[in-house]
Amino acid sequence: MENPNYRGAIVNNPIFTGQLVRLIAMDLDEDLKLIEEWNVDSEYQRLLDAGAANRYNFKLTKEFFEKEIEGLHAFMIQKLDDDRKIGMIELEAFNWQVGSAWVGIGIGVRELWGKGYGTDAMRIILRYGFTNLNLNRIQLDVFSINQRGLASYEKAGFKHEGHLNGNLLKAGVRYDEVFMGILRREWEQLQTAS
Repeated sequence: MENPNYRGAIVNNPIFTGQLVRLIAMDLDEDLKLIEEWNVDSEYQRLLDAGAANRYNFKLTKEFFEKEIEGLHAFMIQKLDDDRKIGMIELEAFNWQVGSAWVGIGIGVRELWGKGYGTDAMRIILRYGFTNLNLNRIQLDVFSINQRGLASYEKAGFKHEGHLNGNLLKAGVRYDEVFMGILRREWEQLQTAS
């Protein structure tokens, strides 16, 4: 069960608040139902995961998160104007020795794609990762089929660092896997420029 004081601290903490969204602590019992709903959308799954589209039931999804949550800094993405939860974002695969982590994001509400919510959430997680967790580098991979995602990550400050040609197979078509990253000093430069 989630500590209500912890959630209030995150909701009211400016480090977790952007222009359009805030990042809030996950409530597994409540949020896994949303995640299960989002996973019904095959386009959402196609853009989020390299594997074949899969239908995970509530029990399997809960078991995964309960097992993996210790190594994640995972948050729900909540709209500021109506408090609706629209996606999730996480930092994972930490290498504390060099100060790096991977970021993953998914906006589960399709009608909100391309409206800036993902970019805003990514800017928040970068601020959190670089200022609170003292990371030096945050990286991600994205598929070349996901043009909205590529544009969003560039807006947030990520730079292309390489790609694996044809590393993704979706519906019989091959796409590239694109690697992007941002260093703390690059992020700091963006903050002074704005």
